Amino acid sequence: MKCYIGIDLGSTTTKAILMDDNMDVLGQGITNSRSNYDTAAAVSKQEAMISTRFTLFHRAFEEIPQLEGKVDDFLGGLERNFRLEQYLEQLQDLRDTCAGFVDNVRYKGMEKAMVEALDTTFGQLAEEAIPLFAPGAERKSDFFRDIAGGRFMAISEEVAKQADLSYDVLLNVYDKSIIEVENRPPAGDLAGKFMRAMDKLVTESPEFDIKDAELGKPIQEALDVELEETFVVGTGYGRVRLPFPKDHIRSEILCHGLGAHMMYPETRTVLDIGGQDTKAIQVDGQGIVENFQMNDRCAAGCGRYLGYIADEMNMGVHELGPLASKATKVAKINSTCTVFAGAELRDRLALGEKREDVLAGLHRAIILRAMSIISRSGGVTDQFTFTGGVANNEAAVTELKKLIEENYGKVTINIDPDSIYTGALGGAAFALRAAQGDTTGQEEELGAA
Repeated sequence: MKCYIGIDLGSTTTKAILMDDNMDVLGQGITNSRSNYDTAAAVSKQEAMISTRFTLFHRAFEEIPQLEGKVDDFLGGLERNFRLEQYLEQLQDLRDTCAGFVDNVRYKGMEKAMVEALDTTFGQLAEEAIPLFAPGAERKSDFFRDIAGGRFMAISEEVAKQADLSYDVLLNVYDKSIIEVENRPPAGDLAGKFMRAMDKLVTESPEFDIKDAELGKPIQEALDVELEETFVVGTGYGRVRLPFPKDHIRSEILCHGLGAHMMYPETRTVLDIGGQDTKAIQVDGQGIVENFQMNDRCAAGCGRYLGYIADEMNMGVHELGPLASKATKVAKINSTCTVFAGAELRDRLALGEKREDVLAGLHRAIILRAMSIISRSGGVTDQFTFTGGVANNEAAVTELKKLIEENYGKVTINIDPDSIYTGALGGAAFALRAAQGDTTGQEEELGAA
């Protein structure tokens, strides 16, 4: 099967989309961006390939009579088991890597105690893994580092106390090891993981009333489909660092414009608030960029700014929006400067202002900054599409809708649940066009950085 892949290397996350000759999206992948951009691109692409396999499984399962009306539930269970296998594999890799660092001369005399402490810590982490991937379980993140890191620190600190061992030495070993493991995409036998995940699901889920043999053939047939990387296009904040030839790189302006058009063909104005920049884009009826404006080099008012705020408040970024939505009034924020974000937040709270009111003010300040960029690009034309990670923040969306109506009246505002993949989607479409010799919409980069 010929595959066309778009990879959007953002400042915080790297996304990949895989589509076929019919422009059907078969898979998508996401990982946290890192200083090793080659690895981030490889991991996101691998995740898109895995996602594509699940799409192929879905098609195969629809042909099995015993799974009629149960395909989505069955596939959900299969993916949970597969992700558990993948997580445990990385956990073992992390344990082995940590143990390898223990041989360092600086830990002379502590080797035995450290290895025992690591074994105890990783034993508990493995025990905790199963409920993390149970139906309905909520995880802090889907990224390995986020899931394992917090618990490692909590468990190893307690284990170190009991072993009369310095917690700092365990933390030092972990800090060195997690970078190596994170930059080493999960390897192993993918087909074997899928099969083990299926066996576990069938054994533990009698409600499906189906035998392994009846599933083995369609799964194997789906695994046998060769996914040929026909053309790959890279885009995003870190696109110049992607391991692709120059003719495989497209500006994020072009990719977000085309991606938004593919999601919503009537789109004429696009706002993308990413981790490091904000883009307002005007497109025509074919998704070709007619005009655009971006913020300056400062990350003020972008996703990275919200990340700093979340760190200051010891919260997850995903928790900011819901808390801000509980505000009874909107605090007036003087600046969205990322450098001074923590200081202003602390000052506001010290003056007795409520956290939710301050957060509401911060979200309004971010959207006001975005509105200025939209105005410079040509304003809002119906329909309007909001993309990027901040599009999933309910407080930001509420403020945007309010300000759009105040300034431009009633317009249709589109927000796709997969809006974070918009740039990668546009990249995949450009990949298909390039393979077909079509250069529509990519003749010039409009001076985009």
